[in-house]
Amino acid sequence: MVGQYLEDKSRAHLAAAIARAESGTSGEILVVSNELSDSYHDVGLHYAIGVMFLKLGAIWAMGPERLHRVMVYFWGWNGPSGYYQMLGTLFCTLVLTFLIVRYAMAWMPVRLKLTPRSTKRRRVRRRALLLFNAMARGKTSGHTAVLLYLSTGEHMAELVADQAIHGKVDPAIWGDAMAALVDALHDGRMVDGLIAAVDRIGIVLHQYLPIGADDVNELPDRIVEL
Repeated sequence: MVGQYLEDKSRAHLAAAIARAESGTSGEILVVSNELSDSYHDVGLHYAIGVMFLKLGAIWAMGPERLHRVMVYFWGWNGPSGYYQMLGTLFCTLVLTFLIVRYAMAWMPVRLKLTPRSTKRRRVRRRALLLFNAMARGKTSGHTAVLLYLSTGEHMAELVADQAIHGKVDPAIWGDAMAALVDALHDGRMVDGLIAAVDRIGIVLHQYLPIGADDVNELPDRIVEL
């Protein structure tokens, strides 16, 4: 789990960074980390089906004459029973191919490695939106929450801003914060990356959402580890 990589000292440093970033703004920053945003079981199924059909296509591409020669070579005759044997063997071969690929893809490192980056990006974004709806939406009086979500298994991060922020801030402005986080994550410096991203988010919030006289802290100044 992600939590085992964070020591109490690192959590304290991150909590201090969140409090510092929120000190001059009415915005609220919620940081959430997760080991994986999805199990990607459907990806393994798609690979197994795809390989099975590729094999079927390769057999089909052999053509009737070559396929007939292979049938005669292996079964020794070309009568009706030979055709039935061939079909039975073909069926078993395809099923075996499906099962081999399916069980190979059951190993998470292989499944994650072979999952297209675009698919991982969509799943991470979807997870971030679900978490924002559950943990941040409607939790601030001025709709001023920002969710910084990190999915360590995919080495990807997402930022979701509440409606009061989204209406004022161009999404491209968050690019520096996300780049700082992802670059540090690739170097194995997860906490440093999170702190750098939080600092940059704070700069943006200070500019667009200055703190009010009646401001209160509405979201926890800590990382939520799932």
